[in-house]
Amino acid sequence: MRIAIIGQQDFGKAALEAFLSRGDEVAAVFCAPETGRPDPLRVAAEARGVTVHQLPKLTEPAAQEALRAANVEVGVMAYVTQFVPQDFCNIPKFGTIQFHPSLLPLHRGASSMSWAIIAGRTETGLSIFRPTDGLDEGPVILTRTVKIEADDTLGSLYFGKVFPMGVAALVEVAELVVAGNAPALAQYEPDATYEGIIRAAESRVQWANYIGITYNLIRGCDPAPGAWTMHDGRKLFMYDARKRVARTFAEVKGKKIGQVVAQNETGLVVHGQGGFIEIGRIRPEGGKKVAAAEAGVPVGAILGGG
Repeated sequence: MRIAIIGQQDFGKAALEAFLSRGDEVAAVFCAPETGRPDPLRVAAEARGVTVHQLPKLTEPAAQEALRAANVEVGVMAYVTQFVPQDFCNIPKFGTIQFHPSLLPLHRGASSMSWAIIAGRTETGLSIFRPTDGLDEGPVILTRTVKIEADDTLGSLYFGKVFPMGVAALVEVAELVVAGNAPALAQYEPDATYEGIIRAAESRVQWANYIGITYNLIRGCDPAPGAWTMHDGRKLFMYDARKRVARTFAEVKGKKIGQVVAQNETGLVVHGQGGFIEIGRIRPEGGKKVAAAEAGVPVGAILGGG
């Protein structure tokens, strides 16, 4: 196949390498301009001699001209943060396909896997669909389901399950599309949900919530953006959490909500509504992750204030 990849970061790089390893021709790569560290997709594409376009907006005429010049059969959207207009998607001979890490129409939006964990779901998955100008609203060609284990974090769910399956699914669907064997079904709108990007307001822990809610929030934000709490005037981001339900009144008697009640070799134990959350690692704002027991938070401290 002759394709163009529209994407960025490690997922885009993995998609590039998957197609090239099969002998497919990647005629062009479109990725967002870099604002921080080098984009792995851009670096890998240039190393393989693939033409790279880094345009501020894919709505610009220059983007359409570049894609037409590439003369590809199918466009492959692999982790895209830029808005990609329908006019751009329609240029390849067989159109464009897009990866999304949820079972559409559930969890449309950029933080879909996090919200699936936070909502307490026991499964999620991925979808390959035909992009439209609506966010994650196009007809679906293929879905794959994955189980969310009780101790899964955003990191383990994405890198251990959804990421490799998603790359393979893009290759599979691209083949079907070029062969003319990829019917797409409209999403069932009554089942649709959309959630916004998880930022500071959404990722702040409220210790008075039931510990199941707190636990899901921490693991749904691990490793990014990191669920956080306050202590001594600074933000503490929390990772590697575990939960323990209180069975009797005696276990919580005299303990305050948000209080660090113990410290052991595996972390800090914090009292929440209905039991305890054990925090394995902590990252002070502006600092690096350390073992929670080394974060300078004493037993007896009340988290969440300030």
